[in-house]
Amino acid sequence: MDKIDRDIITATQAGLPLTLEPYQSLAEQIGISADDVMQRLKRMQETGIIRRIGAIPNHYKLGYQHNGMTVWDIDDRYIDTLGEQIGALDFISHCYQRPRHLPEWPYNFFAMIHSKTAAGAEAKIRQVAALLDVHCRAHEVLYSSKILKKTGLRISAKNVSS
Repeated sequence: MDKIDRDIITATQAGLPLTLEPYQSLAEQIGISADDVMQRLKRMQETGIIRRIGAIPNHYKLGYQHNGMTVWDIDDRYIDTLGEQIGALDFISHCYQRPRHLPEWPYNFFAMIHSKTAAGAEAKIRQVAALLDVHCRAHEVLYSSKILKKTGLRISAKNVSS
């Protein structure tokens, strides 16, 4: 990673410019071509320096007031297959496996659901439960009441060494 890569990361960590041509705006800010910006971002993704480029929606502003992190105790032998099925549902924004912390926390699979109504959220949770079927031993739902974080890691230009 060189200075230009660091400049791109610093300039985009709060999001791409909200312009008709965000890569061009970014290129002008950094002093390189838009093609170079896109090539560098692609390379940084391929090498794992950055994970993704994507929108971070505010679900509340979009009308999704009933959002819950569902947590499930699933047999580890089936978690990959079931995780793919759950992750493909259009109302799941993200899902992942986490270690259990027994005896207090038996849950090893997390899936975030989004709904505009409480009844809709409950129906979606039932749909996930039906897909997990006999492989699920228990589950809980942790409903969100506000957005706590909608950003990734922030690095300061002054803290980045050459």
